[in-house]
Amino acid sequence: MAGQIPQRFIDDLLARTDVVDIVSERVKLKKAGRNHSGLCPFHQEKSPSFTVSADKQFYHCFGCGAHGNALRFLMEYDRLAFPEAVEQLAGRLGLEVPREGDDDPRQQVRERKRKEGVNLLELAASFFRERMKMPEGESARAYLEQRGLSAEVVRDFGIGFAPAQWEAMRHHLGGHGISEAVQIEYGLLVHREDSGRMYDRFRDRVMFPIRDMRGRTVAFGGRVLGDAKPKYLNSPETPVFHKGRELYGLYEARQANSRLERVVIVEGYMDVVALAQFGIRNAVATLGTATTEDHLSRLFRVVDEVVFCFDGDRAGRQAADRALRTALPMMIDGRQARFLFLPEGEDPDTLVRREGADAFEDRVTCASPLSEFLFDQAAQGRDLGQIEERERYASQVLEAIGQLPEGMLKSLLLTELSRRTGVDQSSFESMMMRHAGAAQEAPMETAAPVPPGEAGPVPSEAVGQAQGGSLGLMARALQLLVHEPGLAERLPDNDDWCDQEQSDAQLCRQVVRLLKAGGYRSPQVLLAHFHGTPEGERLAELARREPLVPKGVRGAELDNWVAYFQRHRRQRSPQEEYDALLARSRTGETLSQQERKRLSELLMELKG
Repeated sequence: MAGQIPQRFIDDLLARTDVVDIVSERVKLKKAGRNHSGLCPFHQEKSPSFTVSADKQFYHCFGCGAHGNALRFLMEYDRLAFPEAVEQLAGRLGLEVPREGDDDPRQQVRERKRKEGVNLLELAASFFRERMKMPEGESARAYLEQRGLSAEVVRDFGIGFAPAQWEAMRHHLGGHGISEAVQIEYGLLVHREDSGRMYDRFRDRVMFPIRDMRGRTVAFGGRVLGDAKPKYLNSPETPVFHKGRELYGLYEARQANSRLERVVIVEGYMDVVALAQFGIRNAVATLGTATTEDHLSRLFRVVDEVVFCFDGDRAGRQAADRALRTALPMMIDGRQARFLFLPEGEDPDTLVRREGADAFEDRVTCASPLSEFLFDQAAQGRDLGQIEERERYASQVLEAIGQLPEGMLKSLLLTELSRRTGVDQSSFESMMMRHAGAAQEAPMETAAPVPPGEAGPVPSEAVGQAQGGSLGLMARALQLLVHEPGLAERLPDNDDWCDQEQSDAQLCRQVVRLLKAGGYRSPQVLLAHFHGTPEGERLAELARREPLVPKGVRGAELDNWVAYFQRHRRQRSPQEEYDALLARSRTGETLSQQERKRLSELLMELKG
């Protein structure tokens, strides 16, 4: 995967990090001989069974089996993606994280521009905060006081003020040697092509810095103080800001509570800040757009429960329906989504001021579960006493259930639909299978036949796949690894069984190498590592589909696939094998030591 962090850097980073320091910042530890012990943060217990070894730089829980090094602890405890955990450890040591391909001039230019952009935006955020303290910021301070915001909340969210002058920011940044072209690129300066005039984008506004997961300012939102339009103005899309990915307040929520369990998604900046003023520090806001899959992917890496908060009017219901459709494919077992509808004319800001924090928290706790909202939404405006209306109701619910990944929630919803309609559950299951089969019809890949007379196990899904399954052969093996990363331990030392002639072979190699290097057992950690890439989308697709083989025999199934591919590989001529390895090398893929050795052997053999 392009830009992957070199293993040598990770090894050096872990060698320079004390796991006791990392864990003790989050778990209360007591010295116990050569080790440290405490209550396990990964399961409920009354007697300490969690041990951290300074000698081995390792933690282990004898109760739940959680174990690993400092890097894995950050990923599991703070729910960080692999690159973010590495960045956090490196940041403690003042190190820059290198990436494979950093010697590529284009990669260097992209990285330099990103750093320039982040530094520029941090400088702008500091400028806005300073202007808030000056006499010209009096109107902004009065507005925040009128909204009941304390100095502590203003500080925590880094709220500032953009002065009313047309070129205040332009001159300030220019004085720091930042060109107008860069200011335009990162959304702080506007260039009017018709007149050639340039002026500050944000003027006479209360400024809300938008921070990424690491706390770096990547954009701004501004609330006007006068009557100018629009009332709220966001930064445009830039090299470091994409509104469909970022969430206002997520960084601040994690700073307030490193062990978040639930996040409330509200509409605007002031809703987030007002709730924080009342002690509700787990609210985030989308940035002028509907909740996207990227938003939810980011949130579900941090928490297990998301509560959507909407107005109770028709527009709010429509927005909730869109959120439901976005959430359905992501609802693997263990995740929860709830829907909270506010009284007409209220928003979180006004409601928490009128009712208080406890009453608002009660509303959140009593929000409708996804299942209840799904059934209620389908029943809206229908007379379920009529057979035709019941048919439309059942069809709408069934279509939604079909978007869910395989798991307990899907089974329970089918059972509930059967109870509510009086239709046998098996009938619904048959309909879903027929619908899925019709939707997935595609040209079949030709499966490589097993050589006649050759002994050896054949994967149980191989025949079914050749007869019309929707996944390629290599994808079946990769699917097993996505669902159970721990199976990588039983794979051969080399990865030449990943037959290059099969689709998904290169991705399978990347996954195998990552799993072996990191020892990961969590599918979510694996998916997080590839998040935001085409490879990540492919892995997420495989994660949403439950393997057909039972859980208890998946290890044996993977062994059979490996043997199957190894047999197929041995059928190739030396020239074909040489061409395949050479093609992989020329596309930029790094060959393993065994593969490089094999390439040399084949070259000698072909030269005679």
